[in-house]
Amino acid sequence: MRAPKPFDPESCRSQFPILTEPPGGLPLHYLDNAATAQLPAAVLTAVRRHETMSRANVARGVHRLAEAATAAYEDARSAVAGYLGVTDADEIVFTGGTTASINLVAYSFGETLGPGDEVLVSELEHHSNLVPWQLLATRRGVALKVLPVTEEGRLDLDRLPSLVSKRTKLLALTHCSNVTGAITDIGPIVAAAKSVGARVLIDGAQRAPHGPLDLPALGIDFYALSGHKLYAPNGVGVLWGRRELLSKMPPFMGGGGMIAQVDLETGTSFADIPRRFEAGTPPIAQAVGLGAAVRWAQALDWAGIAQHEARLTGRILDGLGAIKGARVIGPTGLQGRLGVVSFTLDGVHPHDLCQWLDRKGVALRGGHHCAQPLAKRFGIAGTSRASLAPYNNDADIDALLAGLEDARKRFA
Repeated sequence: MRAPKPFDPESCRSQFPILTEPPGGLPLHYLDNAATAQLPAAVLTAVRRHETMSRANVARGVHRLAEAATAAYEDARSAVAGYLGVTDADEIVFTGGTTASINLVAYSFGETLGPGDEVLVSELEHHSNLVPWQLLATRRGVALKVLPVTEEGRLDLDRLPSLVSKRTKLLALTHCSNVTGAITDIGPIVAAAKSVGARVLIDGAQRAPHGPLDLPALGIDFYALSGHKLYAPNGVGVLWGRRELLSKMPPFMGGGGMIAQVDLETGTSFADIPRRFEAGTPPIAQAVGLGAAVRWAQALDWAGIAQHEARLTGRILDGLGAIKGARVIGPTGLQGRLGVVSFTLDGVHPHDLCQWLDRKGVALRGGHHCAQPLAKRFGIAGTSRASLAPYNNDADIDALLAGLEDARKRFA
């Protein structure tokens, strides 16, 4: 593969139409990338081309549009596999998003669990990696164990040995927190799981947008991610699972496309993976967009991007440190974190702060970020969150910090 060109933030930014021609007459300082990233022109073009030139259903027709749609859909699967370091593209299941991917595992793999079994989650998780396991506990009698977080907003991995036992069947943990930005060290988790024969599911929604991965090398069993955070359209996600596990799991949903044979007398047999888990008409155009997104992303200089985002993150952290009444929830240094920075400002509700900043063209997210147990852990109702993507620049950080200083004076 050809070496990527050295990263140029402004060249990257120029590939995003919404940033070069922002709506509303205000500059757009978009710092809500942990919620949803913007779309590069390459993705918009790919989706439009598909919808205008090959719009049809997949794996069902023999006319040329259907065959073109099927080829594009499967090409997208192969592209995603390449981005994730997966050699067997059939291990890539297209879903509706991270939430759907985790629910698939909870309802399918979860059918093998019952009373006496345990699933380990943590205080750091997004609700999408908590609620499915709570539902599983209610449905199947499984016990939930909770790994606490440190004062720095990281998983307290020192507590793993006391929480993992022969009863543990699955560890379901985040790769990177959508609140604190802390990156999880996967190695100790996999080691703990292997010591008792448990499986590992990783919520990769926040990590996947920050560069290609080698999932098999991590030693995990399942990985979930969303397209809309990975510079792709809404409505598509990915579940990667090891073939030997997926092949033994029962279907999550029934319908067209996931069957081998349906007979009213002898019953129904199911397709092989990945089709077994893709009942009905899948998100075809969205998957095509995701394929274009990962091809676009794979060509980037991620080492250069990491340096760029770390510098901007450092500016945010330093700026918050200089603002009276500001408190960072999460690591205050750059080691072992991504550019997701959550904070509170004394006397200012996060929603009020985010609305104030929006008037100045700065887009943040305010609230508990679908992580209420973590907010409870830190004794807060919510935070304001700035989150970075490769296209962010110094002007975005300047606008954020100036807006925060204005807000402090306005709401004091």
